[in-house]
Amino acid sequence: MGRMYASLLSNAGWKKIYVCDIPSKYNHLCLEYANTPGVLVCPDGHAVSRASDFIIYSVEAEHIDKAVKEYGPSTKHCAIVAGQTSVKAPEQAAFENYLPEDTHIVSCHSLHGPTVSPIDQPLVLIRHRGPPEALTLVESILRCFRSRYVYMSYRDHDLVTANTQAVTHAAFLSMGSAWASARWYPWEHGLYVGGIETAKVNLTLRIYSNAWHVYAGLAILNPSARVQIDQYAKSATELFKLMLAGGNGTDEDKRAFRQRVEWGRQIVFGDRVLSDSEKAKRRPILLSEDVLDRFSLGKAPQVDSSHTRGAQDIKFNGYDERHSRSGRPSPATNSTAYAPESGSSNNDPPPVTISPRTPSTVPPTRYRPNSHLSLLAMVDSWAHLKINPYTHLALAATPLFRLFLGVAEHLFMSPNLLQASTHSALHDTWHRGDDLEFVIAARGWSQCVNFESFEVYRKRFQETRMFFEARFEEASKVGSAMIKALMETEIEREKGKEDSEKD
Repeated sequence: MGRMYASLLSNAGWKKIYVCDIPSKYNHLCLEYANTPGVLVCPDGHAVSRASDFIIYSVEAEHIDKAVKEYGPSTKHCAIVAGQTSVKAPEQAAFENYLPEDTHIVSCHSLHGPTVSPIDQPLVLIRHRGPPEALTLVESILRCFRSRYVYMSYRDHDLVTANTQAVTHAAFLSMGSAWASARWYPWEHGLYVGGIETAKVNLTLRIYSNAWHVYAGLAILNPSARVQIDQYAKSATELFKLMLAGGNGTDEDKRAFRQRVEWGRQIVFGDRVLSDSEKAKRRPILLSEDVLDRFSLGKAPQVDSSHTRGAQDIKFNGYDERHSRSGRPSPATNSTAYAPESGSSNNDPPPVTISPRTPSTVPPTRYRPNSHLSLLAMVDSWAHLKINPYTHLALAATPLFRLFLGVAEHLFMSPNLLQASTHSALHDTWHRGDDLEFVIAARGWSQCVNFESFEVYRKRFQETRMFFEARFEEASKVGSAMIKALMETEIEREKGKEDSEKD
C-alpha cells in the first residue's frame, strides 16, 4: 500500500514525497524510484520523520510497535502522523507511547488492496489527536485518490473491519486450504464452475496471491475477529453434522438441517426476499450469473434438462457422468418445499420438529447444485453473532466483502437456488469429501488464529499459496476484471438508489 500511495501522490504532482524501507532494501528502492517524479528515497525512517509534515507508517500491524518506537522520537515538530495498519489497536498504542506530545495523530486506512483502483472506495480517516485543521490538511493531501472518506474512531474501525472482513477471509482461506489438501483444482474438473462458483474461486485465488500478513494482523490482533473466525468454524462443523444426520436419517433429521438454514436466512436477510417485480426495482449486489461466467477459469458443465428420479446426466469436459465421485447415482433434482415454522423465535436456532412436506420441483439449472457449505456457514455465523452485514455495506465495505455478501444474498434470496442447495447438501454424495476437507480447514484456521502466532499463520498460508502459485497470473487478471465490473455496477446501483430516494 505504501507504493500505491507514493505513486498516486507522485501522479498528483507532489514535489517532495520522502520514502524508505528497511535499510537492506535502500539501494533497490533507489533504483525503483530513480525516474519517479517527486519521490525522494531516504536511508531510514529517521530521515523521513525529520523532513516530513505528514508521515504514514505503512507497516504490518505485527511490527508497528517496533517501527514507531525506533523512528517516532525523530518526528518533526507538529507533524501529522498516520498509519496504514489493518488493525488499529496496536497502532494507537504505539503512537500514544512513542510519538512526541506535539505530534498530531490523524490516521487512515484504504479499505482495498493495492491492485484495486481507489476511486470511490472507502478511505477511513481517524482524527485521534489534533485540531480540525490537521484533519483538513490530510483530506486535502489524499483528495487525489478520489476515494470516499469515512470518519471513525480507532475502536469503531476495528469493530467494523472485523464485521466486514473476518468471516469473509475465513471462508476464502478455508476453501483454498481444502482444495490444496485435496490436491486438485476443482474448476479444471468441471465441478465448481460457473455462476456464483466463479466468484468463490476467483476471490480465493486473489487472497492467496497477496501477502500473508495482510490477513494475519486482522485475524490475530483484533479480538472481535478471533471470535468471529471461531464461530465460522463452529457453524461449518455443526451444519456439516446436520447434513450427514439428515442425509442418512429420518424426516425429522432432514427438517433439523433445513430449519437451521432457514433460521440463518431469517436473521440475516429477513424480509429481503423479493418478488420478481420488486427485484426489477432493486438491483442486487451480485452481478448476474451470465456476467460472472465471463470471468470463469473453467468451463461450465452441460446439464441435461431431462431430470429423472434416479440419475442426472451431466457432461464434464466430454465425460458423461451418471455417478458421483463416490460411485453412487446422482440424487433426484426434485426437492421438498420448506416453510418456516410459525411462532418460532428469531433469536435462537429453531428446535427440531416434524411438519408435513409438500413435493416441489426445482427448475433445471445449468450449474450443478452443491451444498454451498461455505456460504451457509457464513450466514449462520452472522446470525449467531447478530451481525447485520448491510449495516456496513455502504459505509466501509471492501470489494471482497461486497462481492461475497452479494454471492450469499444471491443464494439466500433465491428460493429455488437455496432449495436446490439444501437438497444437494442432504442427498448428494459427490461433494461430501470436499465439504469434509472444508470443515477441517475452517477448524484449522480457527485454531491457528487462537494460537496467536504469526509464524504458524505464515506457514499455513504459504503452504496453500504454493499449491496455487502457478495459477496466480491468470487468476489475477480475471479477478481484477471481475471486481472492476462489480464496482462499476455498484456505483451505478448507489446512484440509482439516491435518485429513487429523491423521487
